[in-house]
Amino acid sequence: MPRLDAGDVTVVVVTYNSAHCLPGLSSELQTMRNIIVVDNASDDDLQTQLTLTLPQASLLRNDRNLGFGAANNRALAQVQTPYALLLNPDCLPTKEFLDGLLQAAAEFPDAAILAPHLIRRNGTPEVSYRWPSTHWVSRGPRADGPCCVGFVCGAVMLLNMDLMKRIGFFDEAFFLYYEDEDLCQRVFLAGQQIVLVPELEITHLSRGSVKGRNPLKSEFFRGYHHAQSKLVFERKYFGVALAARLRCKTLLLALLTLALRLLLPQPRYLARLLGRIVGLCRPYPMGI
Repeated sequence: MPRLDAGDVTVVVVTYNSAHCLPGLSSELQTMRNIIVVDNASDDDLQTQLTLTLPQASLLRNDRNLGFGAANNRALAQVQTPYALLLNPDCLPTKEFLDGLLQAAAEFPDAAILAPHLIRRNGTPEVSYRWPSTHWVSRGPRADGPCCVGFVCGAVMLLNMDLMKRIGFFDEAFFLYYEDEDLCQRVFLAGQQIVLVPELEITHLSRGSVKGRNPLKSEFFRGYHHAQSKLVFERKYFGVALAARLRCKTLLLALLTLALRLLLPQPRYLARLLGRIVGLCRPYPMGI
């Protein structure tokens, strides 16, 4: 089994008003020599926080928000190490996790993607992996050993750069949401391995990475981009007709839900729902 060390991995972190997350990353990433932070035109104090917490990191600043996939692609184009660790800023890596990740990469050298078990903020496991439903229906609450799957959440992914360069990285038609599902789908269809290693655990503070000045605007765009990306994915893998049918069905359901939301308004959920409705009504990117 080949030995791997921290120098074999480049950590890639995409930020958008995520400066508040850096202290949670910094304590354990101090040992990582190769770190690329890609910032999607934040208006917080990211530069100052990065200098204080991860001074060894390279910072790539975008002059506008390119989206999650495109920002990752910009960093991946510069990676020179055998592996790239995609790490959401709202994750809390530990030394045990990083050591275990290197061991798993050595144990499964043929895996295109390696992923850990994500743990919610309340300590319970987040089952964010599966086979494509067209191939196999999962049976049981969680995996109890390393296994090949068809999808893992993009919050934490270790990419085998040699294999992934042949397959390609993120489709930039997906601004936010479904870009990880599309990536895994292409890896699966290429006959490459996506390996879940459940002994590896990392806490994921889901939806904790963005702290902008207008939270309702952020929720609106969450709903908007989720709807758009869902249609992009449907059209890409199932065709124009099914995407059109999905649009109508989802829009009808969203409008019915809106009537209920207006009776008992909760601003956060209402903003996200309005974003979803607008996203369903507007044209969406075609994808590649």
